[in-house]
Amino acid sequence: MSVPASLTGRGRRAVLAMAALLASAGCTPLSLFDTVVPKDRGGVLRAQGVAYGADPRQRLDVYGPRQSGETPRPVVVFFYGGSWNSGDRAGYAFVGRALAARGFVVVIPDYRLVPKVRYPAFVEDGAAAVRWAGAHAADYGGAGNRLILMGHSAGAYIAAMLAVDERWLGPARANVKGLVGLAGPYDFVPFDVDASRAAFGDWPRPAETQPITHAGVGDPPALLAFGADDETVRPRNSEALAARLRAGGVRVELRGYAKVGHVGLLLAMARPFRGRAPVLDDVTRFVSATR
Repeated sequence: MSVPASLTGRGRRAVLAMAALLASAGCTPLSLFDTVVPKDRGGVLRAQGVAYGADPRQRLDVYGPRQSGETPRPVVVFFYGGSWNSGDRAGYAFVGRALAARGFVVVIPDYRLVPKVRYPAFVEDGAAAVRWAGAHAADYGGAGNRLILMGHSAGAYIAAMLAVDERWLGPARANVKGLVGLAGPYDFVPFDVDASRAAFGDWPRPAETQPITHAGVGDPPALLAFGADDETVRPRNSEALAARLRAGGVRVELRGYAKVGHVGLLLAMARPFRGRAPVLDDVTRFVSATR
């Protein structure tokens, strides 16, 4: 992995060591990585810890371009991963600022986690955050009727459920113009690992919990990306969802990146590691073209 020349000594070693740890540990919280990794100066934090519900976990941060514009910007609502049992929005400033530097308003919410809650609570929280984004986007220069739902891993699951299953957003789903899924689990019944059993095992109708069950005609366009070397969430999840959406006439871009693993797909959004895969460029192009 290449690291910018501007990052030297202890900082360079810290970024590389943290990246190696994350790559080997699956969806480990990214707070330490986010602390040391260089950020995009073109994106800034606009609001922090904004409540979208009563629970302490129902808080969100908003990022935007440093330079304001006259035209309302697309709004990306990004859900982080962590097996539905871990994660904190503070660890994803590098994602928020990277996308904001590309000209988007970015909303990154926390959501309630297992074991405090089970499915569908984290999907319900995602829906509440998306409704907040639609209602308040204009306060930050965004277009509330041009939302793109994006997530990584368990967060991609939440984004996909909100995009393809009309139960969660109701009429507000009309504001969702696109889905970006990074290494998402979309078709994982039976629940055969601890994380999925803990999050979904009590639900009496497992098929209802799966994005692939609901995907089809009328869903928003999708960019589904995966690392070819992902052994945490197998690429077949993205391939299966892409096939189901295409069968319903939905426009889908399916992007696989060679020699990239599960966490590496997300780390490619960070400045030091963009040479590994053009994830940020592909997301930027997709979001910019979505109307």
